Amino acid sequence: MDRKSSGKRRTLLTGLLIFALCAPARAEDDGPHVSIIRDAEIEQLLRDYTAPVLKAAGIHSEAAKIILVGDRSFNAFVADGQKIFVNTGALMEAKTPNEIIGVLAHETGHIAGGHLARGRQELAKATILSVAGMLASAGAMVAARGAFNRRDGQVGMDSAGAAGILLGPQEAVKRSLLAYQRGEEQAADRMAVRFLTATHQSAKGMLEVFNRFASESLFKTTAIDPYLQSHPLPNERISNLDQAAKQSPYFDVPDSPALQARHDLMRAKLVGFMGNSGEAARRYPISDLSLPARYARVIADNRFGRLEDALRGADALVAADPKNPYFWELKGQILLEAGRANQAIAPLRKAAAIAGPAATPIRVLLGHALVSADDPKLLNEAVSVLANATQRDEDSADAWEFLSMAYFRKGENAKAQLAAAEGLFVAGKYVEARTQATRAQAQFKEGTQGWLKADDILTYRPPGSE
Repeated sequence: MDRKSSGKRRTLLTGLLIFALCAPARAEDDGPHVSIIRDAEIEQLLRDYTAPVLKAAGIHSEAAKIILVGDRSFNAFVADGQKIFVNTGALMEAKTPNEIIGVLAHETGHIAGGHLARGRQELAKATILSVAGMLASAGAMVAARGAFNRRDGQVGMDSAGAAGILLGPQEAVKRSLLAYQRGEEQAADRMAVRFLTATHQSAKGMLEVFNRFASESLFKTTAIDPYLQSHPLPNERISNLDQAAKQSPYFDVPDSPALQARHDLMRAKLVGFMGNSGEAARRYPISDLSLPARYARVIADNRFGRLEDALRGADALVAADPKNPYFWELKGQILLEAGRANQAIAPLRKAAAIAGPAATPIRVLLGHALVSADDPKLLNEAVSVLANATQRDEDSADAWEFLSMAYFRKGENAKAQLAAAEGLFVAGKYVEARTQATRAQAQFKEGTQGWLKADDILTYRPPGSE
């Protein structure tokens, strides 16, 4: 599992209208600054959760992308086209696959309904109306001040009154925009139920999520103006959803045992990687001999310096289920992080072979081990593995970084600097990326593929930079 802050995505997200499952209640909140998690096991599970829903919505599965956010709050949102962001907190707290599938169906409803595009139109219209209203209010304020000056000492408009005139139109526009968002949230709920029914899945999990929001007071509804909320109030939302969900003939259909088992392993993995030193022990005591419990404890042992315990536990997991690529991956990661890169290569090769080419994070980890082994005989394999990873996932900054290292150790400096530039660009470090791209371009013949890739980085201008 890899965790990093994505500067590129932060730039893309800030300032966009975002439809979130549990959005900030106030429209003036800043856009999210996200910390991206990369993990082959979780990404594959979420793809499997989403694929039938996307098909029911008429969305090509390759066009939509699910991105894991390192945040313990229970949330999910769509932004930047057909991207669904899911918080690790939602995955850790959801007890069944159906709960997360319902969340993903809701976010798919936003995509299928074109809510982001229409939301930007509403935002633009609101901006125009706000400016027009402010100009009209400014004119009224000037006229009122003129009348005040003519009244010679009569009580007239003070600074607070002037501010009220100016802020009045903005408040009306904000309420209009929030009303639009509440309508779209309800539309996404309805579409989610429709997609789940079309795929013979229950909307019960989705209903349980919204009931949890209400019962745990995630929405504070006392003394709240409902017209200043971006989402429907929980009681209203649950009432509408309950009626629609229970009309489905599949309302009581449970998750398959195999899917539940994968879900339990995912939750255990996240607790092991993200919980504090005692959380794994509390959730998965030593008396619990289930695979998820053992998985969580092995990860926690590795995180908190109990290397030999972690290695013994990883070997036991592999022995229990040798066809699980993520147990092999964990063993390789433990060895790699312990400075045993040469020993990490074999289990990571095994993991990559079982998981298949779509498991990019495993291939990046394998490439890391091949480069770190400091064996010239392994560099060609490292370049092949990492180049394939960057072709499948251009947003993997780690893949570009390790590919740059592999090229450098092979003496191919131009390719090394270009790969470094790509990695820095993905990480949102545009100044450093241009420096590396300049050095790389000087070594490529003009018009060649390497020269053109470097030129793309040099001519790129981040949003808001002009």
